Amino acid sequence: MDTLPRLPLSDWIEWIVDWIKGSDAIGVVFSGIRNFIGLCVDGFGWVLSLPPSWVWIILITVGTFLLHKRKWGLALFVLIGLLLIDNLQYWSQMIDTLSLVLTAGLISIIIGIPLGIWMAKSSIVESIFKPILDFMQTMPAFVYLIPAVAFFGIGMVPGVVASVIFAMPPTVRLTNLGIRQVSTELVEAADAFGSTGSQKLIKVELPMAKGTIMAGVNQSIMLALSMVVIAAMIGARGLGQSVYTAVGQNNVGVGFEAGIAIVIVAIILDRLTQVFNKNIEQGH
Repeated sequence: MDTLPRLPLSDWIEWIVDWIKGSDAIGVVFSGIRNFIGLCVDGFGWVLSLPPSWVWIILITVGTFLLHKRKWGLALFVLIGLLLIDNLQYWSQMIDTLSLVLTAGLISIIIGIPLGIWMAKSSIVESIFKPILDFMQTMPAFVYLIPAVAFFGIGMVPGVVASVIFAMPPTVRLTNLGIRQVSTELVEAADAFGSTGSQKLIKVELPMAKGTIMAGVNQSIMLALSMVVIAAMIGARGLGQSVYTAVGQNNVGVGFEAGIAIVIVAIILDRLTQVFNKNIEQGH
């Protein structure tokens, strides 16, 4: 039985990529994106590098203690964890990692929350973007490196781009879910008082949905942090680079140290965003 001829899919993809790269207008867009992301990463890195490490350790520990209603458990973990990272001389790499995660988180919020609001307001938009979000969440994380490298080269910028694609869906989905779950009685009451669409959104729907939206932001930050080791494969600096290098050199000790540092950062970010979310829900 004769087999069907093989589709030249790879050739088509190469042609599309070459066409996009050869377009001056699209090139300007990608250049703008690259510059914006680079500016954000450098800005976060500059701010985080300004005070010495001991100042940040004190500030974050005290802030955690106050946010956590003056309970010492989490604050003590933060203090010991950050002191360990500083002692192991991974502080500068942690700053690079945080710069990547904060930039990816910021972009996920800037794009994800408005998109989630749009989906909540239009069932047609929701039906269009739901399969796209499903695709983004089910695609293996390594695959995101291919378009990121193709259009942005290597370094921190493609690492941020890949992290944003991987991390943004929870913010979009939970923003959409939170607004759709707002009580219809409250929405009808706002309509009865003559509220405009923007007033209803800002004064009723977003305040009622803020807990769900913040849960999506928390998940996006965690997913962005989970990409740091993968992003190191395309030249992104930070703790992930140490892990990736240690794996390549079969250096168990260094890989374990850097891995512990990533775990500490992940736990601190997760607990802080959860506590912040609870305080927002309680109106503090």
